[in-house]
Amino acid sequence: MTSMDDIITGTTEDPSFFSLSPTADADFDYPDLLCDRESVRGFRSHYEPPLFWMITLVGGVGNLAVVWIYLNFQRRLKTKTDMYLLNLAVADLLFLFTLPMWAQEALNGWCFGPSLCKINRALYKVNLFSSTLLLTCISIDRYVVIVQATKAQNSQLERRRRSRWVCLMVWLMSLLLATPELMYAATIKVDLKLYCRNVFPPHLGNRTKTVALSLQVIMGFFLPFTVMSFCYTVIVARLLKTRNFQKHKAMRVILAVVVVFVVSQLPYNGALVMEAAQASNMTMTNCEEVKHFDMVEQVLKSLAYVHACLNPFLYAFVGVRFRRDIKKLLRVCCCQPALESKLTKSCRSPPSSTRATVTSDSDTLQALSL
Repeated sequence: MTSMDDIITGTTEDPSFFSLSPTADADFDYPDLLCDRESVRGFRSHYEPPLFWMITLVGGVGNLAVVWIYLNFQRRLKTKTDMYLLNLAVADLLFLFTLPMWAQEALNGWCFGPSLCKINRALYKVNLFSSTLLLTCISIDRYVVIVQATKAQNSQLERRRRSRWVCLMVWLMSLLLATPELMYAATIKVDLKLYCRNVFPPHLGNRTKTVALSLQVIMGFFLPFTVMSFCYTVIVARLLKTRNFQKHKAMRVILAVVVVFVVSQLPYNGALVMEAAQASNMTMTNCEEVKHFDMVEQVLKSLAYVHACLNPFLYAFVGVRFRRDIKKLLRVCCCQPALESKLTKSCRSPPSSTRATVTSDSDTLQALSL
């Protein structure tokens, strides 16, 4: 049972309980104003842990493979997209690092302390924003390579240099957008268990929550989706004018990238918009309706998290040479010393002998083809 002290300390953002009152979020002593979501917590404890662990394992293997190949094959970091893919894999890995702790919280509550609560929530937001912004950068780079091929060819060296600064700016912007998590994340007690949630001061309350959710939707979905839609629409229009037999494969990859992003992210961001409207205007006042919405939101959130597993397959493993390197990686894991020495030798070979990469500027259709 949550005490009145929890109400005095601030407004809580917690999927385990919900208030129908605009001024109190945690007082179950007023059943006419508040909705005890014990059933939601039970649903979450059965649903989230196995799914989060599955996402962590599958996504961890895929993204670790991407990082290993980029770090062991120096020829890989030849283009801007190579740099973005490496940072995207790192961002996904950091995000996946947070999932086991959320799985533990769903089972037994938060048991890692208030400091790690802040860090974990901030890591989640940093990598949410960095991942989507890096996907935006990849779409812009593909647009430049295909639509403005001559300009891209003449400025390859400068573009590679700029990519490091772009990645740095992406991380800094993501840290800035995660500031509310560092400021307001705290542990709160609900039914004798601790949960890690944002706790906003009373004078800020729902207004701050609305602003935070709006920023997440705009920077985490709407802006990336708008830029990706424009870039890939122009790319498809340009490919349709070519007579290359690989253009249809290239368009299938583009379609897969856009469809997976929309299917995984749009429903959850729609739920976040409804949550922001609820925090601002109390659009839902029926307890059963609130609990049903919260369960749906948990499912949609998990669907959005699956995207971290799919990024390596959508953006890296589609390349022929990348798939070859994956096979070499698997053979190395099977302890073949001779092949390992051959891999070391190939890593030291001149860049000219391994000119093509998974996203080589000179072979764009191959980079986009399945």
